[in-house]
Amino acid sequence: MNELVSILVPVYNRAGLVEATLRSALAQIYTPFEVVAVDNASDDGSWDVLQRLAREDSRLRVFRNERNLGPVRNWLACLERAQGALAKILWSDDLIDPDYLRETVPQLGPDIAFVYTAAQVFEDGATPAAPQVLFAGPGGGAHASARYIEGALFGGDVPLSPGCALFRTADLRRNLLLQVPNRVGSDFSMHAIGNDLLAFLLTSREYPRFAVVERPLSRFRAHPGSITSNSSASRLLLHYDIARAHFVETTPLPERLVQRFDACLWLRLRRHDGTPFGLHRTADFYLHRRPAVRPGAIFAETARRLGASLRSR
Repeated sequence: MNELVSILVPVYNRAGLVEATLRSALAQIYTPFEVVAVDNASDDGSWDVLQRLAREDSRLRVFRNERNLGPVRNWLACLERAQGALAKILWSDDLIDPDYLRETVPQLGPDIAFVYTAAQVFEDGATPAAPQVLFAGPGGGAHASARYIEGALFGGDVPLSPGCALFRTADLRRNLLLQVPNRVGSDFSMHAIGNDLLAFLLTSREYPRFAVVERPLSRFRAHPGSITSNSSASRLLLHYDIARAHFVETTPLPERLVQRFDACLWLRLRRHDGTPFGLHRTADFYLHRRPAVRPGAIFAETARRLGASLRSR
């Protein structure tokens, strides 16, 4: 018998987009599943859309917060209401194909941390070109978790946000953190940059493998209202690095990876001004650790980046 899957849709001011998102969730071929949508005190009519769709389809369960809790608390509110053993977060501006659950659920074996599919970015009304396929790099099937970890730490072709992934509900409840511990006073519960990546990283260290479906069954909508569009490149990169540093600080990793990661932090601060975020030196990314950045590691990482840049031309 198939396990119940909870598709979790946190919603805030998505009246014009969320119906398409929910209909893509409800169109799943796999059974059984439920769709749980939690409205974070929207003021644009999103709650009306949710209520109308819930009256049409009993598989959709909708809830509304009395006040805006911030993004991460709303993600956790969705998780609290999940009844399934498996959970898939679907951002309220994105879509999944009808085959999404049918293709991913069978891949989530007992030694698999999570399953994600390839994804494509789309814009409403844009003329379709040859769409870029994201996250297909490792190839289909199961891979060592170390491969995901290295890709996530160093900018590989792996997802940082769970919008294309399927997890066990218990793992998400344990590893989707409200706050990322940090020494610069950044409130990760409100800006939500990095909590998503840590859900992947913390889960990946608990299982030997992860799995990939090469078909692009996830569709990410590009639009001005998305969190990514509303955040500067420096803010995104540096806060994701704080989340990565938390993982590095709390996880036994090969020394070569730690040295390389510290070199990446050093180089990041040479390219991006961390002063507005309290980031002045490599140690500021960590809560307790005092890294000694080695010149050889910096040279090796610089050479690695130059080589990658030349190969991409």
